[in-house]
Amino acid sequence: MIASMFFFLFSQLGVGMMLALLFISPRRIGNGFFKFASLTAAILMGVTLGFNFIFPSLYRDSHGPEILLLVSVILTILYNRVVNLDKFAPALLLLIGATATGLVSIAWDSLAFTGLLHVAGWEHWMLAINHFAATALLGSVLLAMVFGHWYLVIPSLQVSHLQSIVKVHVVSMIARVAVVSAAVFLAIMTWQPGLGPSFKHYIMSAGGIFFWQRVLFGLAGPALLSYLTWETAKIRSTQSATGILYVDFFTVVVGEVLAKYLLLATRVPV
Repeated sequence: MIASMFFFLFSQLGVGMMLALLFISPRRIGNGFFKFASLTAAILMGVTLGFNFIFPSLYRDSHGPEILLLVSVILTILYNRVVNLDKFAPALLLLIGATATGLVSIAWDSLAFTGLLHVAGWEHWMLAINHFAATALLGSVLLAMVFGHWYLVIPSLQVSHLQSIVKVHVVSMIARVAVVSAAVFLAIMTWQPGLGPSFKHYIMSAGGIFFWQRVLFGLAGPALLSYLTWETAKIRSTQSATGILYVDFFTVVVGEVLAKYLLLATRVPV
């Protein structure tokens, strides 16, 4: 269980950072931040692969997701080196390639996951969409938090760049809430006797406390904090926005850890 949770969480963090980088430009910000962010993403994905090599997932029947994630790591490292040379056009192609292979790795791992609760035959695709939303949320909040510190490095940096990243984070937060809500609704409405335990019964039982903690810390809390971050960024208070993003990042990670646990415990992607 821990091996799968680790692979899901850290691969989504790394790939999500690369995904979020697509929404800002090194031509306007400079290559320093992009070198740091891509190096961080490569380390996160590399640690994921190393941990997976030692403790392989029991829910995967092929090495396809690992191979694609390795390709994403290689492309990320190449991106790091090319953007360092201010070769922005080829760097963008490498960024797109690294992001695309990382997302395909996440989708493949989701489609190969076994034992999901039957949801009208859409359970594996729901898990893939769920993990895409989680990737965007994790990557955008981590990138926004790191970028907030860049104003200490370059005080003259325009606040519009932070606003752009925070906007991506807010949109990803909305998407995450929508995807989880749809999954819970379908899991409850399509359940029939003989298909396994009822998810409605689970969330109303004592064990359902993990689900409600996931809702509180992983959805409601980050939704409020992302809104506060956006309002703070609008008044150009970068230090305050960064402070809120610290708490936002912590709540998102706690929520996603709980989401991974619930997936493995209940077979419902929340």
